[in-house]
Amino acid sequence: MLDLRSVTDRFEETQRRLALRGELPALGRLAELGARRKALIRESELLRHEVKSSGPQVQALMKADPPAAAALRDRLKAASTRQKELEAALKELEVELGQALLYVPNLPHESVPPGASSADNPVLRSHGERPAFAFQPRPHWELGEALGVLDFKRGAKLSGSRFTVLRGQGARLERALIAFMLDLHTREHGYTEILPPYLVLRESMQGTGQLPKFEEDAFKTADPELFLVPTAEVPVTNLHRDEILEAADLPLRYAAHTPCFRREAGAAGRDTRGLIRQHQFNKVELVKFATPESSYAELESLTADAERVLQRLGLHYRVVSLCAGDLGFSAAKTYDLEVWMPGQDAYREISSCSNFEDFQARRARIRFRRGEGGKPEWVHTLNGSGLAVGRTLAALLEVGQQADGAVLIPEALRPYTGFERIDPR
Repeated sequence: MLDLRSVTDRFEETQRRLALRGELPALGRLAELGARRKALIRESELLRHEVKSSGPQVQALMKADPPAAAALRDRLKAASTRQKELEAALKELEVELGQALLYVPNLPHESVPPGASSADNPVLRSHGERPAFAFQPRPHWELGEALGVLDFKRGAKLSGSRFTVLRGQGARLERALIAFMLDLHTREHGYTEILPPYLVLRESMQGTGQLPKFEEDAFKTADPELFLVPTAEVPVTNLHRDEILEAADLPLRYAAHTPCFRREAGAAGRDTRGLIRQHQFNKVELVKFATPESSYAELESLTADAERVLQRLGLHYRVVSLCAGDLGFSAAKTYDLEVWMPGQDAYREISSCSNFEDFQARRARIRFRRGEGGKPEWVHTLNGSGLAVGRTLAALLEVGQQADGAVLIPEALRPYTGFERIDPR
């Protein structure tokens, strides 16, 4: 959530920066509420000053002109009553403003490139070379079915479209990827492993920005109302909701594996074949809490940590910087890692690494203090996929495919899988 006073006091600047995203929220209502807030504050301060400064005048009139003193006392009493009414109205108005701000996205960082869509995202760097094949490579959904490791038909029978059953070596490979990623991040990158609940309260979803704007994309239970996590970002970030952290403990680094559940109501028909856009999928998430002055260095470090997974697995990828028009709702800046899928002849996003600055911290009320007696400040939150497991599995199938239909497993994974290749049935 944006800072209320910053938005209302610097409305034109807020509007200018939000316009970079390509679509402005209903800022007219915010402007109206902000103007009312300023008027209430101004009137309240004038009345408070009048009441405070008129005390000596009342005392002087008590002797010189008692009727005038009584009249002044009555006027000051009315002013005091009005001033209290204004304070109450101001509190109600700020609650209304706060609710309106829940629908306003974060401001893009000044370094975010301009642009309207993913077509405008500049490529910052790439790693490795595209694999070459002496045959026409197949997409992972064909390979997976031919190898007997992906069962889309039975997934749909069990749960409907965009669900998949992994079988045999496919299930083992998914489990191996999760363990490999968690081991890498906890043993080499300094993250603390978290195993959070997969069902969360509405307040947790609101804290990270999924609610109220994107409620239609969430799965939830009815009684009691609980939301299935769309990403481990939600429970892990909310670990410190309503807390004041110590600056000496920052940055905090957490890694968590969870299944993720997304309706993605607005994504029907987009990349829904295979494992690219499922309603349920596994992901290893990296979450950081940092001081404002260090958060962009931590974003670079977090992105490098996610990249290292792809490097260890021998996958060719590129890093793009999302333009303002392609940024997620809560992000101030985002890097996407896009892995090359030879069977689809395309790059596919496999990780998004974002700095949210204090946007989520304000919603979840997460602060930090610089030493004993220091004034609490808003912490900066960051997260990134380290990685999306299903998409990594899909990339491994496509990159590792052989002319005979088998798939080779990268050496880094073999201690976890117990096998070197998946052979045709």
